[in-house]
Amino acid sequence: MKFIYSPEDYLPLSGIQHFQFCRRQWALIHVERQWQENVLTVEGKLHHERADDPFEIESRQGVIISRSMPVISHNLGFQGVCDVVEFTPSADGVSLFGREGTYTPCPVEYKRGKPKRDECDAMQVCAQAICLEEMLAVSISAGYLFYWETRHRIEVVLDEALRGRVFKASQEMHDYYDRGHTPRVKPSKACRSCSLVDICLPELMEGIQPASRYIQNYLDAD
Repeated sequence: MKFIYSPEDYLPLSGIQHFQFCRRQWALIHVERQWQENVLTVEGKLHHERADDPFEIESRQGVIISRSMPVISHNLGFQGVCDVVEFTPSADGVSLFGREGTYTPCPVEYKRGKPKRDECDAMQVCAQAICLEEMLAVSISAGYLFYWETRHRIEVVLDEALRGRVFKASQEMHDYYDRGHTPRVKPSKACRSCSLVDICLPELMEGIQPASRYIQNYLDAD
């Protein structure tokens, strides 16, 4: 099988959530290497620290729970870490070293706050599942999102439409990264809670027109 990306091309898997939320935010972080903490990002980091223990593997009622599991996909060009991967006994699953039987993996992503109206988080879980499928040669039909504010997990059905959007997003991310391109700002209500609002300065960028338009307006006026 010929893969699309090589190791030197890999991007952080977690970036797909930033990318879907705001392409400019993603580019500021991953292309321009800028970052700034706010109370929301600090809370999110603390919540993840509770879930991420790479040395902890436990078993509950036959389900094996692996925390902070590294994953990679050559087809998406992503690498990252799953908060939690649950391995459930299944006849269609895969063998695990030191364990009897076969198991089907299921990624569980921990998030601060409550469920969002968009599918930013769902796409991140889907990308994790695609990585696991590629690594373990197994099919995964669903993943889960756990939100700390509601203390409730939500099932994410990994259908072909969602998978297609993940692959499309990964292609756009690699294109922006390879070109070193940071998209223009598209101000919205979400800008107020963004940790990069003081770097992005959406209120200043909103009225700026492209250089090509400025030149064309100048020529038309002349």
